[in-house]
Amino acid sequence: MGLSSLCLAFASIFILSKLVLIYLAAADSLQSYIPTCHDAENAALLQFKQSFVINISASQYHGAYPKTSSWKSAGNQNNSCCSWDGVECDENTGHVIGLDLSSSRLYGSFSSNNTLFSLVHLQSLNLADNNFIYSQIPISIRNFPKLRLSGMLPHCFNNFTYLEGLSVGNNLFHGTLPQVCTTNRSSLKMMDASRNQLLGKLPRSLANCLTLESLVLSSNKFDDVFPTWLGILPELKVLAMKNSGFHGAIRRPPSNHGFPDLRILDLSQNNFTGQFPSEFIFSGISMGRGINSKSAYMSANNFYVISSRANEYGERYDMTFHKFVYSVTLINKGLERYFPKIYEDFMAIDLSSNRFEGRIPELIGNLKGLRSLNVSNNMLTGRIPPSLGNLKNLEALDLSQNKLSGEIPQVLLQLSFLEQFNVSHNNLTGRILHGNQFSTFENTSYEGNPGLCGDPLPKKCARPEGNKLPPSTAEENGSSTGVELEWKFAAAGLVSGLVVGVVLADFVITRWSDRFIEIVALLIRLLRRMRGPRS
Repeated sequence: MGLSSLCLAFASIFILSKLVLIYLAAADSLQSYIPTCHDAENAALLQFKQSFVINISASQYHGAYPKTSSWKSAGNQNNSCCSWDGVECDENTGHVIGLDLSSSRLYGSFSSNNTLFSLVHLQSLNLADNNFIYSQIPISIRNFPKLRLSGMLPHCFNNFTYLEGLSVGNNLFHGTLPQVCTTNRSSLKMMDASRNQLLGKLPRSLANCLTLESLVLSSNKFDDVFPTWLGILPELKVLAMKNSGFHGAIRRPPSNHGFPDLRILDLSQNNFTGQFPSEFIFSGISMGRGINSKSAYMSANNFYVISSRANEYGERYDMTFHKFVYSVTLINKGLERYFPKIYEDFMAIDLSSNRFEGRIPELIGNLKGLRSLNVSNNMLTGRIPPSLGNLKNLEALDLSQNKLSGEIPQVLLQLSFLEQFNVSHNNLTGRILHGNQFSTFENTSYEGNPGLCGDPLPKKCARPEGNKLPPSTAEENGSSTGVELEWKFAAAGLVSGLVVGVVLADFVITRWSDRFIEIVALLIRLLRRMRGPRS
């Protein structure tokens, strides 16, 4: 190897080592970057720390340690609260967005004015495995609009005898839904566990919740069939199970009577099959009669009950109270809509995006209070039942993406409140309805039906049979019959003309005989001249 080659090798190694050092320095600087903590949030966390003491018996986990010990006031190293143990900050804004103080040996009592509730940007909070004695769930928890809890739901809800409302929706809870109402002494009226990651089957103890009015389980990962056993609940008004992993045919129980007060049913985006047992689900009277209570909302008086350890006076209960208004998210008028309040008289059915078969039940026409009906994206067959014309309060009707046939019933013109109508992608035939609300619907409401015609579709309808000209007799019976018929008309005309001519001739000869003779003579001479001489 020459001297020049050796120098080139050393130069290459030198340059490569410099590049590696620059990369490592840059990586170290990126990893050591800590967002700047806001002073107000820094102070709030320090005050939160001061409100509790460290007690080794406050946590049961063997790896527990006091995370707040690393929290130091200004003037010390690692001043930024974003560097403290258990604290997570947004890299761009520096706001505290996460707090994990699980198993931190915290001992003390929460108050409603605790500085923790001033961290309004908080999105995750974990305080598990600590001992917050004599504490109640404060109303201040509502200060966290972005907070999402995680973990498994505790199994202590069954101890809350006076609990009327339980809302744990829009979080990251996993595992199974805990047992509630193990006895019929429960006061539970509302449960919302929607938009979580709950698994498994529904607890059969829900059938003991005899005061339950609203059960919202949408957007989970259950693996269960339809809970027909909930049909015995006398007060159940809302049952929402959208996109939650339910499947199979809905079995008919021995008794066809169930759900006596049901007003909102959402089974959409599951994997239900077979025919829908409407005579069982809709056997109640509420949908049939309607509710005359537009000013009232569905609500419950919500008690939060926390049971503490026994003291010398026995078991202690701390309770807070406020009115809780039911809410639900539904597909309404073609759009997903969140209802923060539900009127007592609002009634809706959504069976869309399943694999239901058979005909649309005529019984649905008896549900006079119905405002919204969506059975789209199934495998329904047969005709659109004319009984739907009885739903005078109906505002939205979606029958699209099925295998329906026949014509659109004329009686649907009676639905004067109808704002959204969709029968697209079926096998419907005939003329599209016009008049009233149907004059406002666009062609997207009807597309995918080759047999439909008329505005607003580009396909025009043929002239109705009643307006066509009658076929000629010649076309029906052949040309010979037509000739005979024409000779009959000619003969009749000849006879009538002869009669009229004789009568007129008699009249003229009698009145003007001389003048008549002269005229006849003149006509004879003219005829002779026209003929000319014979050859």
